[in-house]
Formats: sequence, structure tokens, C-alpha cells
Amino acid sequence: MTLAVVRTRALSGMSAPEVTVEVHLANGLPAFTLVGLAEAEVKEARERVRSALQNCRLEFPSRRITVNLAPADLPKESGRFDLPIAVGILAATGQVPARVLERFEFAGELSLSGELRPVFGALAMTSAVSRGAANRQSARGFILPFDNADEASLVAEIPILPARTLLEVVAHLNHEAGDSQAKRIEPHLAAVRLTPPSYPDFFDIKGQAAAKHALEIAAAGRHSVLMVGPPGTGKSMLAQRFAGLLPTMTHEEAIESAAVLSVVGQFAPQRWATRMFRAPHHTASAAALIGGGAHAVPGEISLAHHGVLFLDEIPEFDRRVLEAMREPLETGHITIARASRHVDYPARFQLLAAMNPCPCGYHGHKTIACRCTPEMVARYQDRISGPLLDRIDMRVEVPSLSDTELTSMPDGEPTRYLAERVARAHELALDRQGKPNDELQAVEVERICRPAGAVKQLLHAASSRLGWSARGYHRVLKLARTIADLAGAEELTTDHVGEAIQYRRSLRET
Repeated sequence: MTLAVVRTRALSGMSAPEVTVEVHLANGLPAFTLVGLAEAEVKEARERVRSALQNCRLEFPSRRITVNLAPADLPKESGRFDLPIAVGILAATGQVPARVLERFEFAGELSLSGELRPVFGALAMTSAVSRGAANRQSARGFILPFDNADEASLVAEIPILPARTLLEVVAHLNHEAGDSQAKRIEPHLAAVRLTPPSYPDFFDIKGQAAAKHALEIAAAGRHSVLMVGPPGTGKSMLAQRFAGLLPTMTHEEAIESAAVLSVVGQFAPQRWATRMFRAPHHTASAAALIGGGAHAVPGEISLAHHGVLFLDEIPEFDRRVLEAMREPLETGHITIARASRHVDYPARFQLLAAMNPCPCGYHGHKTIACRCTPEMVARYQDRISGPLLDRIDMRVEVPSLSDTELTSMPDGEPTRYLAERVARAHELALDRQGKPNDELQAVEVERICRPAGAVKQLLHAASSRLGWSARGYHRVLKLARTIADLAGAEELTTDHVGEAIQYRRSLRET
């Protein structure tokens, strides 16, 4: 046989379109031609495959080899095509049975010795195989490197067959063709951590009761928060412990989070169902924060999907970088556009931000005098634009504490007690509308929150005096609904709305 067809997957954002690897052998001077919009690392597969076959004592044909990666208009990148190319050559030369290839899909990078090295996006690829199985009577098995087995096997609908070497793959294909002497590859079962995730505890933080209560509200309704206070008051410590307040991840949320991390090779089985805490430095570029680059990889907002994105010293970030977050804060996803393609990534993250009140940091400090003029303070705070600030639900003051206050205060309340209250409020929202309060659409807010009487008068008075936008008005209502849920109240009261209004104060009032 001089033609073999092997199935594999490319990676395009979170999708993994099927790729057909066609290998043809022809007479003529020995050559190895690879076509199909392959990038540099794919073209280098020629040398890796040649050496791997020879070092495994398999025949590499001295003929004209043409490998086509179809569809031809889909960009192909990374070393994931090494294994399917090698299997195609072996099938075309009769060293493995071609009739069993249709039962499997292959992906993996080859070392020169024939060992299989892990690739990015294994979970995205196996998820795509599972979806494609709906159109066939049975799912294809997926043969891939052993180091990718744990993440790939999170998709339970398809058999995952992990191999350490090319020779193991050859033996398995021969076994499938009826050779009882050949050793088969045993299907792999998921081996992820089933113990509850571990987060830093609020017990470590003394004082700051108002800030802790605000974060409790934010966790219950998935609201974004901006913490303002002098250096050393605990803003970063509060943010680092925030993920422990969030409800336990559902299986679907855990799969989505793991799939995004898999695309950039950051998935780890021991972090299964752990909400990510991403804290990029303020020098981060727009591509690093939002996503992009030559291959349109996900940025920090996507890597924090179903987790927490913490922007410390937010005024120090480039203004254009911050403005790029406005759309994903509203929609929960980001579209990265390139000349040849558009890539979508999920980005339903919870934003926590922190800042000093002024350039020197000590505006409003109890014991240290601020050296900044009012103009300097205003200019520093204005680095955060009005449209972005309008999308942040809560502005929370984290004041300084004196030595006497710090030493006389008891230990903080443990995270588990705060998380229990958050979980109850979160369940109330899910039972009522099927999603967190922050995800309510404008048409749903009035129907679910039902402001009336004194509550409506208070809202209208505050909106007129403070100049809220329609977005700001709806965000206050959603925040008030969360405060009511934490209190176990069915109807909004002026107390709930009044507290929500306090969290919408301008930075000058914080």
C-alpha cells in the first residue's frame, strides 16, 4: 500500500478541528515533502520522524514521501502532528495494519529516540473527539503521550490510550489487527485530585471587618471589587484569600477551566477543580492580559476563567490595556481577531483590583502625612477611566490600622464560616434565576429585584444626585439583591439598597 490516512486534531482557540494526515509514497529520488499550511515547527517533523523511525529499528522508506495535512486552509502548528505522520508512513510501508487506523486518532511529539512528548491542548482535542462521536456509532480511541493522559481522560466518553514510545503504538495497532503476541495499550482512567482545594485562610487577617464583609458580598453575587487604601493595610492578603469564599466548582466549570489551562500547557491534575488566582504584574501588555500573539493564545482573563483576576496597583497598568477589559467584563468571553481567523476564548472571571489613594500612597493615613497635592491625587485616580470604573460594582476602603488596634484585635473569622454564608446566598440566586446575580441581564433585573415604594424612591434620588448611567443603576440593583440574599430576605429594603449605594461611591469619596 502506498497511501495511508490517519486522523488527528489541530488547535484553534478552544476548538480542535479534525485534520486528516494523508501519506503517499511514490517512486523517484528520496524526498520528504510536507504540505497543508504547516508552520515551521510542523515542517521540522520531517527530521524528528526520520530519526525516531530509524532509532526504533523501523524502516524509513528511501522513496518520495508526500504528507498532506487537510484541510489545507487551516493553520497547523506545534509538534502534535509527529505521531500521526510517523504512523502514516508505517501504514503506507506495511509496517502497521492500515485497516485499523480508522478506529483511532493520534497526537504527540516525537523525540529522536522515538519517545512521545506531551503536547498542549489535549483536553480540548479529546472534548472535540467526544462531540464528533455523536455522529458515529462509536467513539474513536485517542492515542497520545502518557504525560497527557490525566487531562485527556477527564472526558469520560472516549477511550484514552496513553503511550510512552512509538514502539508501544505500533504494538497496539498490531494487536488490534489480530496479533495476539503484540502488547495492547490499556485505557487510562482519570487520576485527578478528589480532595477539596486548599486556599489561604481569612483567619490570618486581623481587623478590616468592613472589607471582609464587602468581599463576602462580592463572592455571593460574583461582583467585581476595587479596594482602595494605603500600603500595608492588607489589600493583597484579602485578595489572595478571596477564592476560598467562592462556591465549589461544578464539574462543567472545572472542565472549562482545565481546558483553557491545557491550551497553554498549564493544566495540573493536583489543581483540579481549584479556582485560579491570576495576578499579572502592572507591566503586562494587552496581549498578555487579553490574549493574542502570533498563535492567538489565551491571556490572563481567560486563564482566570471561573476564578479570580487580581490587578494590584491598577492605576499603574497601561490605560489601553485596562480599556481592553471592558467588553469581556460584560460578556464573559473575548474574541481575538487576526487577518486569517477569529478565535474565541471564555473569560468569565471575577475582577479584584487594588490601588493606593494617591501617588505617595498615604492620603487619608492616620499617622503618616500625605505629600501629594489635590491635583496630584485627582490625576492619579483619573488613570482609571469612567467607563471601566462604571463596570466595577464595589469600591471598598481598606483603612490603615494603628499598632494598638492591630495588637488588640482578635484573630479573623475563618474562611469556612464566610464561605458557608456565601454558599447559601449563591444557592438562593441559583434557585431563583439559575445564575449568579451579576450575570442578570438588564431585562431581568427589574423583574427579579422588583424595586417599589421607598426603595424605588431611594434609587431614583441616588441616581439623579450621583449621575449614574443605566448600567450603574442596574448594577446597584443587582448588588442590593445579593445583600438581601445574604440576609435571607425575599424582598429588597431601603437598608439593602442603601448599602449597595455606598459601594458605588466615587474614588474621591472612598
